[in-house]
Amino acid sequence: MGKNLSIATISLLLVLASTNAQQVFDVKSYGAQPNADITQALTKAWKAACAVAGSKVVISAGVYKLGLVTLLGPCKGAIEFNLQGTLQAPLDVASFNGKDAWVVFQHIDGLTVSGGGVFDGKGQQAWQKNTCNKDKNCNVLPYNIRFDYVTNSIVQDITSKDSKFFHINLFGCKMLQLQHVTITTPADSPNTDGIHIGHSSQINITNANIATGDDCISIGDGSQDITVNQVTCGPGHGISIGSLGKYQNEQPVSGIRVIGATLSNTENGVRIKSWPSSTSGVASDIHFENVIMNNVANPIIIDQNYCPNNQCSNQSPSKVKISNVSFKKISGTSSTKEAVNLICSKSVPCQQVVLSDIDLAYKGGGGSATSTCANVQPAVSGKQNPPACTNKL
Repeated sequence: MGKNLSIATISLLLVLASTNAQQVFDVKSYGAQPNADITQALTKAWKAACAVAGSKVVISAGVYKLGLVTLLGPCKGAIEFNLQGTLQAPLDVASFNGKDAWVVFQHIDGLTVSGGGVFDGKGQQAWQKNTCNKDKNCNVLPYNIRFDYVTNSIVQDITSKDSKFFHINLFGCKMLQLQHVTITTPADSPNTDGIHIGHSSQINITNANIATGDDCISIGDGSQDITVNQVTCGPGHGISIGSLGKYQNEQPVSGIRVIGATLSNTENGVRIKSWPSSTSGVASDIHFENVIMNNVANPIIIDQNYCPNNQCSNQSPSKVKISNVSFKKISGTSSTKEAVNLICSKSVPCQQVVLSDIDLAYKGGGGSATSTCANVQPAVSGKQNPPACTNKL
C-alpha cells in the first residue's frame, strides 16, 4: 500500500510540476475582447507562446470574430491551443483573397488543440456560391482548419461547425491523434467533408461525431497507417478511401483500418472510389470491421467508375490497383436494394477482397437486398446477406 501510494504521489507531483511549468498566454492580455475581432491579439499571443518551451494559448469562454490566421512553428517546445469559447469566421468569401483555409496550424511538433470550444465557419452564404457540382475546376472555398506538417500532436474536445468547405484537413502530418471531435453541418451543405487526410501517416481518429454534407471522413493519396475507431457518421456521404486517380503522381494508400463505426442515413457506407481514365495508383491493406449501418444507401461499395455530376469525358478504365481489402462484420439496414456493390476496374481487377459476416437487410419494396460484382472474385465467409455477387457484370 505504501509503495503504491508513493508511486501515485510521485505521479501527481510530476503532473502538477508539468502543469505549473506550462506558461499561459491569454489572448485577453493582448487586447482580445468578446464580440470583437481578435486576429491581431491571437497572432501576438501565438508568437509569444511559440518562443517559450511548454506554453498554452488560451481563448476563454465567449464569442470572438477571427480573420484568417496561420499559427506557424516550429516552436521552442510543446504548445497548446486551448479554445474554450467560439471563434467565428468572416462571412464573405472574398475577404479570404483566394486563400483556402481559415485557421492553419503549420510546421508544429508537440501541438495540443483542446478546450471544448467551437470553430464556427459561418458557411451558409458560401455554400450558395459553390459551383463544384457543375465545374470540376471550380474555385476551392476555405477549409475551417488545416493542419500542415504537424507531428506528435493531439486534437481533442473541439467542434467544427458550418465550414465553407472541408472542416478539418490534414496534410503532411505524422503521429497525430484526433479524439472526441465533433463536426456539424447540414446534409445539403456541399463539399463539407468532415476530416480529410492526405500525404500523412500514423493518424488515429477516435470517438468522433460527424454530421455533414459530404464524406464524414475521406482518405486521399499518400495516406499510410490510418486508424478510424468508434466514429459516428450521419448525415453525410459515408467513410471513403479516395477519390483516387484524379491527379498525376498520386502516392499509394495503405494500412487503413475503420473499426467500430456507426453510420446513419448516409448516402454511402464504407467506400473505396477511383476515377475512370485515371493515372496509375495503388490502394491496399484496407479493412472495415464491426460497422453498423442504419438506413444507409450503398452500405458497402468499391466504385472504380467514380464520376460525380458526369464530369468525366473519357470513360477508359481506372488504373488504380486495389488489393487486400476486407469488409467484416458489417450489419444493419440498407436504404437501397443493392447493398453490396463491388465495381472494380477491368484494366486492373481488384485482388484479395474479403466479405465476411455481412448482414444487411433492405426494408423497401421489391424483394430482398442484392449484391453486384464486376472484375472481382471476393473470398466469402460467415453469413452473407445479401448473398455475395448475386449480380455479375
